[in-house]
Amino acid sequence: MKITRQHKVQHSLKPSVHPYMNGAWTPNFTEYDAEDMQVIGVIPADIDGVYVRNTENPVQEPIGNYHPFDGDGMLHVMAFKDGKASYKNRFIHTRGFLAEQEAGAALWTGIANNPALSKRPGMGAQGGVKDSSSTDVVIHAGKILTTFWQCGEGYRLDPYTLEQEGVEGWTPIDGISAHPKVDPATGEMLFFNYSKYPPYQHYGVVDKNNKLVHYTPIPTPGPRLPHDMAFSKNYSILIDLPLFWDPELLKQGRHQATFYSNVPTRFAIFPRYGTAEDVQWFEAEPTYVLHWGNAYEEGDELVLDGYFQEKPDPEPLPGLPPMVGKLMAGIDMNSFKSKLHRWRFNLKTGEVKEQHLDERILEFGVFNQQYAGNKAKYLYSVTGEPGWFLFNGLVKHNLETGESWHLPFGEQRFGSEAPFAPRVNAQDEDDGYLVSFITDMQLDQSECILVDAKDIEAGPVCRIILPHRISSGTHATWADGGSLRARQGQ
Repeated sequence: MKITRQHKVQHSLKPSVHPYMNGAWTPNFTEYDAEDMQVIGVIPADIDGVYVRNTENPVQEPIGNYHPFDGDGMLHVMAFKDGKASYKNRFIHTRGFLAEQEAGAALWTGIANNPALSKRPGMGAQGGVKDSSSTDVVIHAGKILTTFWQCGEGYRLDPYTLEQEGVEGWTPIDGISAHPKVDPATGEMLFFNYSKYPPYQHYGVVDKNNKLVHYTPIPTPGPRLPHDMAFSKNYSILIDLPLFWDPELLKQGRHQATFYSNVPTRFAIFPRYGTAEDVQWFEAEPTYVLHWGNAYEEGDELVLDGYFQEKPDPEPLPGLPPMVGKLMAGIDMNSFKSKLHRWRFNLKTGEVKEQHLDERILEFGVFNQQYAGNKAKYLYSVTGEPGWFLFNGLVKHNLETGESWHLPFGEQRFGSEAPFAPRVNAQDEDDGYLVSFITDMQLDQSECILVDAKDIEAGPVCRIILPHRISSGTHATWADGGSLRARQGQ
């Protein structure tokens, strides 16, 4: 292995028995550039692009209780070309990260604490917490964009060098929520945000040249907590979910998310450049949905796949203080019981049909992004380690036939979201690879795996050993190398 950069970041974090600062979630403090890494198997010559994963990685000793969503953003990137791979990881230089580096200590509390204990005012669009830009990551207009789950500023980095390019200049005052969506057909990026004051929600479109070209309110009845959005070829889809802050407690400054089982789930469907006047609202069964799959139009209907939570307000995990157990259950898919689900909205009659597509507990779905907004045959989901925010396997679905295939990662092996990377000159929809970082607790190492999407049960076609064991993480993305180099003039 050839290591060309090794830089340890200043930290004040002490060794901890906290479940999300230990084991597979042990934080990293060293940034690497590495190439010529050990490879088990052979890196295929027909993969060209970059795999980017975001991670919640705490650097400073927390003020009060720590929640895994409080961690500082760290990007891990594996770049592939001509049968070779190189690895880089960097902390995202958010304003909060830099301020705490200067102070040498935490300045903000996390979501499990009273924000009044923070040493500085909150930085997130929702107030009270640090915007760590540690949730999602996409590549748009040739650059990485990282985002924060409670609406933050958005940060840009170069996908190959990880050079920091700072705060996204067009960020609205209410920020950018996690999970903006990039349409590969147009190069546009669609996004939303939410806040605690009217109209409570906005929606926007950024063009292929990274210019904000559309921004409009899509009001909700009060403060809401959406996490994701979806789009089809002609429509954007936002969501008004019946799990939100208790309005009476919110007046007292208390942020207690409550599930209102007597309130329907509402979907706002409207043209991509539409406004509130163009919204068609649909009502469906009460639930909470963290993440959507694809959406497409079929005749008079719009079809949307996602992960329906059967228990959006789960019981606290046992063996923990009640408040901590409640928070931890809220990030365990086996507690909130998320099932692959399909909604059908008739745009002419207003009728809604919905059904589970699988009774297994699944989440974090990905698909071939070349089919985004159009009907796709295949979807790839993760399975979760019971009681943990950890991924222990993949499931591939054929959405036309109902067939599925399962790849367990193995004992004490935990992965990341695994986006689809098309082969160079791919011939059909599943002609490519699923890419993931794996943290192996038994071998005390991490690796990047490539799985043939046509035969996931065969296991990885190659395993690339990283220079360090990395903290477990979630959201990731893939971008085609040829398109990136053309965008950057290389």
